[in-house]
Amino acid sequence: ATAAGAPPRPPAAGRGPERSARVGLAQVVHEGDLDLDDALRMMIDMGASDLHLTSGAQPMVRLDGGLRPLEDFPVLLAESLQRSLYAVLSQKQRETFEQHLELDFAYAVRGVSRFRVNMYKQRDSVGAAFRMIPYEIKPLDTLGVPASVANFAGMPRGLVLVTGPTGSGKSTTLAAIVDLANRTRNDHIMTVEDPIEFLHRHKKSLINQREVGADTLSFANALKHVLRQDPDIIMVGEMRDLETISVALTAAETGHLVFATLHTQDAAQTIDRVIDVFPSHQQSQVRTQLASALQGVVCQTLCKRVGGGRAVATEVMIATPAIRNLIREGKTHQVYSAMQAGAKLGMHTMDQHIADLVRANKITYEAGLEKCHHVEDFNRLVGRTSSVGQGMTAAMQADPTSAGYAGMGA
Repeated sequence: ATAAGAPPRPPAAGRGPERSARVGLAQVVHEGDLDLDDALRMMIDMGASDLHLTSGAQPMVRLDGGLRPLEDFPVLLAESLQRSLYAVLSQKQRETFEQHLELDFAYAVRGVSRFRVNMYKQRDSVGAAFRMIPYEIKPLDTLGVPASVANFAGMPRGLVLVTGPTGSGKSTTLAAIVDLANRTRNDHIMTVEDPIEFLHRHKKSLINQREVGADTLSFANALKHVLRQDPDIIMVGEMRDLETISVALTAAETGHLVFATLHTQDAAQTIDRVIDVFPSHQQSQVRTQLASALQGVVCQTLCKRVGGGRAVATEVMIATPAIRNLIREGKTHQVYSAMQAGAKLGMHTMDQHIADLVRANKITYEAGLEKCHHVEDFNRLVGRTSSVGQGMTAAMQADPTSAGYAGMGA
């Protein structure tokens, strides 16, 4: 207990990822302050994926892709919310947040789940988004990811990219691939993450996980030194900038297997994004580097499942000699056709997988239409007449801000 009149004691030292709520250590608790752990438990009980906290609104959770309020909780007030969030931060984390006005960290409710947290400022008050991270790493075959993705865990070297929009399950898929390698290879695995999400144990491989901010200053800094740590497999939480992408490419070229994520929608866009990060005078060289180093790209998104929940839809590109040649020659627009024809090699486009989900009655035609990339191809694959797609395409051309355009999720 704090003596009367004495200032509150600072938080106990310790790493953010494994600390649960220690209300009262960072701030004096007031009646009516949010019980953060209760809100997170309720979110898990509902089967939601995210919790959003912001002043002037009730705590909101994302369930089956949409937001809904936690009815048992009152509207959050700015000062009360700040006290509740500051209570789970270490002194160093609080100083970092106040300096940068942004903070990524991991948080755990013991026996329930871990969470990836982003804290931010909005309209001069604090807000936060909590993403649920299960303790258990699910095998790839239970995630709904195609069997060909498992082959990437056995590659001897090269670059494998897992891509997709925010909240599409990239981290879950990447963790499952790394776990498969951990269970089947006698290797040294190094990860660089911000923050550490899934916790891996040493299995057949030795695995070390480094957190940006706690164990290393930046992705680029960690990757500069990782080659001296005798790794066989390197996992980069996110390729954010030129320096990180450049070092990851070099590591993949020099005999290491490198896994990383990017926020891109399809395989061709992923290739272009990596190349476009570099200055124009280097892009020809980078194209050659990428053509030789890239092993494959997995793009994914989540679709509303019939009966509730969400189903994963993927696009898989494997770097065949033909695709390497297209990358080298700058003909990435032809990659889509090569993937359509590469089914025997384990490749498929996003539209092909979404169409499979529609035909299997796992998702509705309308849900597939929201997520597909090429409406005409999608309609052909599901056996629908193209009139719907042509009508939407015409509406888009006439008015890009029309409801049809928004409904496609483009």
